[in-house]
Amino acid sequence: MQFRGIQDVEVGYSGGHTENPSYEAVCAETTGHAEVAKVIFDESVIPAETVLDIFFTLHDPTQLNRQGNDMGSSYRTCMFFDGDDQKQLFDQAIERAKGVWGDQVVTTVEPLEKFWMGEEYHQDFFAKNPNQSYCNFVVKPKMDKTAKAFASYLK
Repeated sequence: MQFRGIQDVEVGYSGGHTENPSYEAVCAETTGHAEVAKVIFDESVIPAETVLDIFFTLHDPTQLNRQGNDMGSSYRTCMFFDGDDQKQLFDQAIERAKGVWGDQVVTTVEPLEKFWMGEEYHQDFFAKNPNQSYCNFVVKPKMDKTAKAFASYLK
């Protein structure tokens, strides 16, 4: 699934206290980092508000420190801002998400200190592993739901 205006998505880690974290260390809950996605987009094609609404459709923002069967603070729902304008945009997105999910939204808004790029095998994971059971049973339904909700932005 690709959206017009989304130029790049890099997965990695942020929000912790360890430099150069590895996937194994993040999953072991020793780094304080969350698994995150850095999204580069052209706002003249897709508004930031829409990108954030996609974020809130792709995952469950009501689960504290878990996404489905994946548990721990590395799976927390969070957004990292770079500047007051971005923080305000994120806060507004949470309010919109509460209109969909209710007051149970637990997504945190935290200052971005550093984004650490994830390992190469995690980049474009779904596209590289479409037949993996996790992708079929967990990721694909979320992708289908999001594609339907934002069909006008699909490439």
